[in-house]
Amino acid sequence: MKASEAQPIDRPLLLQVGMFILTRLVINTAHRMVYSYLPFFTAGLGVPLEKLATALSARSAMGALGPFLATVADTRGRKAGMLFGLSLFTVAMAITTLWPTFPAFVVTLSLAVVGYLVFIPSMQAYLGDRVAYRQRGLVLSLTELSWSLSLILGLPVAGILIARWGWQRPYPVLLGLAVIALLLMARLLPADPPRPERPPAWWHNFSLLLASPMALCGLGMGITFSLGNELINLVFSVWLVDSFGFTLQMMAQISVAIGVMELVGETLAALLSDRLGKIRSVAGGLLLGVLAALGLAFFARSLLPALAGLLVFYLAFEFALVSSMPLMSEVLPASRATLLATNIALLSLGRALGDLVAPTLYAWGKTSLAPLGLTPVSANALGALALNLLALLLLFALRPVER
Repeated sequence: MKASEAQPIDRPLLLQVGMFILTRLVINTAHRMVYSYLPFFTAGLGVPLEKLATALSARSAMGALGPFLATVADTRGRKAGMLFGLSLFTVAMAITTLWPTFPAFVVTLSLAVVGYLVFIPSMQAYLGDRVAYRQRGLVLSLTELSWSLSLILGLPVAGILIARWGWQRPYPVLLGLAVIALLLMARLLPADPPRPERPPAWWHNFSLLLASPMALCGLGMGITFSLGNELINLVFSVWLVDSFGFTLQMMAQISVAIGVMELVGETLAALLSDRLGKIRSVAGGLLLGVLAALGLAFFARSLLPALAGLLVFYLAFEFALVSSMPLMSEVLPASRATLLATNIALLSLGRALGDLVAPTLYAWGKTSLAPLGLTPVSANALGALALNLLALLLLFALRPVER
C-alpha cells in the first residue's frame, strides 16, 4: 500500500500502537539491563568482565543478520515478520530460563538481538503501510517511547528481581510477557494480504536499496550520527568520575536523568516532526547536537555546564533519531522493511565503531587538550560535532521525500 493510499488513524490502529509500545518495552528491557547491571551478571555467571564483553560483542555481530531475516516482512507480510521476530525473542528468553548457564546466556543474547532487529522494522513497515506520511511521525515516535521507558520503568523492576533472586530471575518474567505479547499479536493483528505466488527473493529487495542514492544517503546519515553519539555515550561516565568525582549513586541518578531526556526527545518528536516536517526536525536535532557538543568541548569545566551539555546532547540525539524513523520509512516503499532493518543494523554498526574510537579519542583529549584548559572529553565532543555536521549534509539528499 502506498503512503498516499494509507488509511487514517483509527481506534483499532491506536490500540495496536499501544500493544507495540508494551511489547517493545519488554524487548528493550532485556536489551538494556545487561549494561546497567553488568557487575551482577559477571558475578552470577562466574565469568570475568572481559568474557562477558566478548559475549556482548558477539551479540552486536549477530545484528548483521537482521536485514537479511527482516526481508520476510517484504516477501511474506508485515504480521509474519513481527511474529517471526517476536518468536525468536521468546525462544531466546526461554533458553536462559531453562538453562541459566553462561553458554546458554550467550545464545540468548545473540538470538534476542536478531529477533529485535526483525521485529522492529517489520512493525515500522506495518505502520508505514497504514499511516499517511503526514501523520507517521506521531505514530512511530509513540512506539519509540518504549526505549526511554525501559530505562525509567523496566530496568528498576529488573534490578529488584536481580537484587532479591539473582541475575537469572528477570528471564522467566520476560519470557511470560513475551508469550502474552506473541499470543495477542497473533490474534489481534489483521492477516497479511495475499502475497504473489513467487515473492521476490531477498536479494531483489537489497538490489533496490543499493540502486537508490537516497536510500544510501539516508543509511549513511544514520550510521554517522549514531557513531557521533557513541563517542560521548561510551566515555561520559569515566569523564564525570575523572573530572568531578562522581560516585556510583550519582551515576545512577544521571542514568535516570538521561532516560528522562530521552523521553523528552521522543515526546518532542511525536509532537513536532509532522508539524515541522521530518527533514526539518532531524536537522534541528542534529544542529542542537552540534551546539551541545560545542558546549562540552569548550564550556564544561564546571559541573552545571557539563551536565547541561550532556543532557541536551542526549535529548538532541533522541529527537533526531526518532524523527528520522518516519523519514526513512518513506525513502523506499517498495522495500520498506528491508531498508528499515538495514538502517537499524547500521545504527548498531555506528555504535560499534564509536566504541572502538571513543577510548582513543578520550585518552588523547585527556593528555593533550585538558592541559590547554579544555575538558578531558573535548576530543570526543569535537568528533561528535563533526559527525553531526556530516550527517546534516547527507540529510539534504532526502529532500525529495517530502516534496
